[in-house]
Amino acid sequence: MSQLDSEQDVAGVIGRPLDRVDGPLKVTGRARYATERRDGGARPAVGWIVEAAIGHGRIARIDAGRAERAPGVLLVLTHENAAEQTPYGLPEDAGRFTQSRAVLQGNEIRHFGQAVALVVAETLEQARAAAALVEVDYDAESGRYEASPEDEGEIPDSLDGGGQPDLGKGDFDAVLRSAEVSLDQRYTTADQIASAMEPHATEASWRDGKLTLHMSLQILASGKQAIAQTLGIEPERVRILSPFIGGGFGSKLGVHADGVLAALAARELDRPVKVVQHRRNLFFSGPHRGHSSQRIRLGADAEGRLLAIGHDSLQPMARRYQFAEPVASATRASYACDALLTRHRVVPVDRPPIDSMRAPGEAIGTPTFEAAIDEMAEQLGLDPLEFRLRNAPQREPGGGRPFSSRDLERCLKEGAERFGWHERPVRPRSRNDGRWLIGYGMASAVRPNLLMEASARARLGGNGQVVCELDMTDLGTGSYTVLTQIAAETLGVEPQRVTVELGDSDLPQTSGSGGSFGAGTSGSALYRACLALKEELARIACEHADSPLNGCVPDALELAGGRLSGRRADGTAAEAGLDAIAALGGPDGVSAEGSIEAGQDHEDFAQYSYGAQFVELGVDPASGEIRLRRCLGVFSAGRILNAKTARSQLMGGMIYGIGGALFEEAMMDSRRGAFMNRDLAEYHLPVNRDVPDLEVVMLEEPDYRSNPLGSRGIGELGICGIGGAIANAVHNASGVRVRDFPITLDKVLKGLETRV
Repeated sequence: MSQLDSEQDVAGVIGRPLDRVDGPLKVTGRARYATERRDGGARPAVGWIVEAAIGHGRIARIDAGRAERAPGVLLVLTHENAAEQTPYGLPEDAGRFTQSRAVLQGNEIRHFGQAVALVVAETLEQARAAAALVEVDYDAESGRYEASPEDEGEIPDSLDGGGQPDLGKGDFDAVLRSAEVSLDQRYTTADQIASAMEPHATEASWRDGKLTLHMSLQILASGKQAIAQTLGIEPERVRILSPFIGGGFGSKLGVHADGVLAALAARELDRPVKVVQHRRNLFFSGPHRGHSSQRIRLGADAEGRLLAIGHDSLQPMARRYQFAEPVASATRASYACDALLTRHRVVPVDRPPIDSMRAPGEAIGTPTFEAAIDEMAEQLGLDPLEFRLRNAPQREPGGGRPFSSRDLERCLKEGAERFGWHERPVRPRSRNDGRWLIGYGMASAVRPNLLMEASARARLGGNGQVVCELDMTDLGTGSYTVLTQIAAETLGVEPQRVTVELGDSDLPQTSGSGGSFGAGTSGSALYRACLALKEELARIACEHADSPLNGCVPDALELAGGRLSGRRADGTAAEAGLDAIAALGGPDGVSAEGSIEAGQDHEDFAQYSYGAQFVELGVDPASGEIRLRRCLGVFSAGRILNAKTARSQLMGGMIYGIGGALFEEAMMDSRRGAFMNRDLAEYHLPVNRDVPDLEVVMLEEPDYRSNPLGSRGIGELGICGIGGAIANAVHNASGVRVRDFPITLDKVLKGLETRV
């Protein structure tokens, strides 16, 4: 029985914990991902990428002869025979997601693992075996692979999301000097890899000069432009299909080597070709998060009022790939102060793209900043909760705009009450449970709320089925389900009568998935499309000669249970099913489109989602091992569109944040530009044993300045803050303050030895 079989009234579908409508397809294996098509077409050939074995330099010689003669091999592409493409990174003003992503062009090696050849064969095994036969000699050159805290760095053109690299108010240096209590500390975070379950993958085919790509891609519109730009063809000749994605976390926002290589090989062979990047490929060919060095300075008066907040960030940036992470984003919005100074600097390095990774900026900026806030509270002798509440701003500290909504203080108070914060150990290393030292920690979570441009189409057929069409994608986040709920409630029909079609670049264009703007943006466009569809149905119902509602007033019609009802001028009542009215619109029924873009409210008001994170953990003083005991997150993200998928997103975000705080670190060999732990055996992620029961609380308060649905971004909010809460709890338990993330046992042990 479905969740709504017993429900006659479909009002209020939005917000319910509706099961995923795509769930049955996934659990039965019928949801087809990028290279799992079963459409009866020609069997695709398989490509295997040959990677560069140096970090910087040039190819001196490449010999593919033995590989070409190997069993089953159909083609070996190198820079010597690959088709001409628009040079990598051009045009410079097109933006990183639509610029050329050219491969196999010239003999330059920009980074370790760069594709130097593609071997295409009948089977994966044949392609892989032949790839080992490609001979490559290099002229290696010295490269720069990491940023050092001593580097001054360069000012980037802008930050991810469009923010300014430097932002401040007041005379920071003067105000900091006047502070009675001050803090000046440096924190570091590690390189991280997105590690989505499904690797980057593409199947390409050409027909009548048109390219079709089945890809694992988050944003189809910009991907279509990038492929066209790279190959030098019109965008109209490119179609991208991505109905199901096995995770992305930002790494699939743009097109990568698999897409371009598959397209080149398929055109050469006049046959479908699929290229799947294996896990070790992705530690170089896929984008990653760069390490950071952050200097945080705080000044306060003796009563605990913050006077000065300074946050400087230094990160690497891949050459010819403009990206700078907004590390101080949350710092600009969290607490009131008289003077604020936030600066971002980058150091060009010879690496693969450094790019957005889930919660770019806040994922590595809030753990450090919230740890510094705790350090300041300790210097002042204040409860960390009270210190945060005491410095709540009335307006956006960085920009001065009023907040559209600000629920951070409510999250903090609610979380403290539920968690039992008043029972925390006041002094570090003052509570034990057997051999374990017990500590509590907390942190605020703040993340910008965005609204992008999007369009959608809604159609009601004569069979009573609603079809919604968008090029939006679903990374496993619940897009299909949430959009189903929006259409069902707006049109007054059961969710079972709604079909959502996504992941096709030929459908109305959206901003895709990313930045926590996906549901609010695409959902608002669909909401408006459904409103337009209702208006068109009402017009037909009242004007069509064969309509039972002919003569009624459109604005006075009522819609409920899939039926329209109203009264004619003479007072007689009339009603008809939506399907009957749709049939009057023609053989295809009735359709309408809607769109959304950020308006004046996003200019005039500062818009953020909020949360408060609380952690209890134990530290073993003999080994330095850290074990989480319980975690609580209290969040405010406007109107909740689906209670089940929202909770899942927040819980997943908290686990993601636990990974960054305690485990994740891609280790670079700075001599060769190669990550040494380039698989999931040695790049550590949290598993079930590492994660305690997580409690997620959502404080719902619709925010209609955000969008017509009243929702705010939620997908990355759960990451924000939990790393800081963990760092603070480690200090509370052991007395050791670790400022180098991830907080591994060797760093805790070193601190414990210093204490002794």
